[in-house]
Amino acid sequence: MRRYIYLLISMLLLLGSCDSDKSRLVKAEKERLVLTQKIELVEAAGGFVLMVGGETLTSDEIINSRIPLNGLFASPKEYFGPIAQTVELEQFKEQVKGQFEDIVMAKISNILLYQHAKRLVGENIDEGLEKAAQNEYRKFILSFGGDQARADEELKRMLMDKNSFLEQQKKTLLIQWYMGSKFPNDRPITYGELMDCYDRIKDKYFARASKIRFRLIDIQPAKLEIADPNEDHWRLGKELVNELLKLIKSGEDFGELAKKYSHGDWRALGGLWRPVQPSSLAEPYNILAVEADKMEPGEVKGPIVTKQHIFIIKLEEKQIAGYEPFEEVQELVEETVLLERRSEVFNKLNDEIRRQVELSRTDIFVDFCLEKIYRISNTSNEISGSENRSRTITTRN
Repeated sequence: MRRYIYLLISMLLLLGSCDSDKSRLVKAEKERLVLTQKIELVEAAGGFVLMVGGETLTSDEIINSRIPLNGLFASPKEYFGPIAQTVELEQFKEQVKGQFEDIVMAKISNILLYQHAKRLVGENIDEGLEKAAQNEYRKFILSFGGDQARADEELKRMLMDKNSFLEQQKKTLLIQWYMGSKFPNDRPITYGELMDCYDRIKDKYFARASKIRFRLIDIQPAKLEIADPNEDHWRLGKELVNELLKLIKSGEDFGELAKKYSHGDWRALGGLWRPVQPSSLAEPYNILAVEADKMEPGEVKGPIVTKQHIFIIKLEEKQIAGYEPFEEVQELVEETVLLERRSEVFNKLNDEIRRQVELSRTDIFVDFCLEKIYRISNTSNEISGSENRSRTITTRN
């Protein structure tokens, strides 16, 4: 797919390189006018539709199309339906109107951006788009292990078929090309930009919590098997720990000694704990966090005495709280800078479209769609309730 996108972007660069500064200004103004062409509310059978640059946008298309919504892939009807069933109509509209307006806005933007991109490249791009879309379709099938039937079932769940999938991919590719053509990729990223970005995002993406991993021999004197019940368990426990420390110092394997002598939960694994944050260790193991703070990996320390335990700890790994070094995440930071530049370009274009949307009567269309979702959701709820009551009556009879 990258090869086709590169071809599309290269075509625009070739066209754009011939412009003089003056013609670029004229072109920019024409582009603004094209992107903000008329958006009109039209009465249709049963309600309203929007005419967006001559293309009809229906309420069914908006409320039934599955899109990403807060991590879910669902239609607005499915996503907002449960809310509609719990509140009155006006409350429902008040709660979801802002989010639904964004959905409508995104649909309008995609239509206008696609129309504009299509005008720029003309019909000669159709073959390249078809090949790229077919490639995306093949990848979609491969995501189901090459099972065509499963892929088709998923398309049905998305309210699509092969043809509508291909058309959607063509539009997406062409919009990507257009956005790529607007992206100022010839401007180098400075070191200052990278460091500013790193400082802004490091708390969210590059924070590194303190972490330790250790082996533990946990001697619990009360569990020692002693022939004479009068023997002092704690004295014998301390003697055992001192003997184990001598063996470790002489080169005996810590893990094997833990398997043989430890009473701890991880004895079968040679006393090896999973990596933990020191602050997460509960009593009596919290004392190990204090000791580990003074140790270096490979170091052994003991005896560490608590009310019911005598510990010997071997620190395996230690990570101090901080941030991933800039040098190790520089590529991710560069990608973030580029993404922010693209977002800035997209937002400017979207602002032009939004200004035109605000001048149109899309608020009436939004209300119409929300009322439709509310009516459908509550009608289906009433039918479901009636069916349940009917089953109850039948059962009683």
